[in-house]
Amino acid sequence: MRTRLRVAAYAICVRDGRLLLARGWASDGTPEWTLPGGGMEHGEDPHDTVVREVEEETGYRIQVTGLLGVDSIRRRFRRGFGRTVDHHGVRLVYEGRVVGGELRNEVGGSTDLAAWQDMAAVPGLRRVRLVDTGLALWRERPAAGRTGLPEPPEG
Repeated sequence: MRTRLRVAAYAICVRDGRLLLARGWASDGTPEWTLPGGGMEHGEDPHDTVVREVEEETGYRIQVTGLLGVDSIRRRFRRGFGRTVDHHGVRLVYEGRVVGGELRNEVGGSTDLAAWQDMAAVPGLRRVRLVDTGLALWRERPAAGRTGLPEPPEG
């Protein structure tokens, strides 16, 4: 079995009750919404990754205003020739504020559409789990930077 580690950085950008999202595709080709962001290049700082990826996918330049948390996922899937890959994704979720640029769609990349989505409409969108995780981090701002942790014991 082959192992693969991917470190990525994503942004939660909320403005006027709307969330900035980018549309990509599920493994079966179905369109689905995700947070703008993506994989870190070797030697790149995660802060620089999220700034670069948001601009690539949406056209906007952002100012990073905080690190909301870290999401870690692990899954196994089959690749060509029956090989199994044990994939571990480490995703840093930042809060960002748009400071320049103009909304545009990415051409020839991992997404094809960028849009502001009304926060009330997000639950009805076909989206990746990272959108919900990012929103939970944004809303809850957990001290440990993770959602779903048990409350610390009182005392």
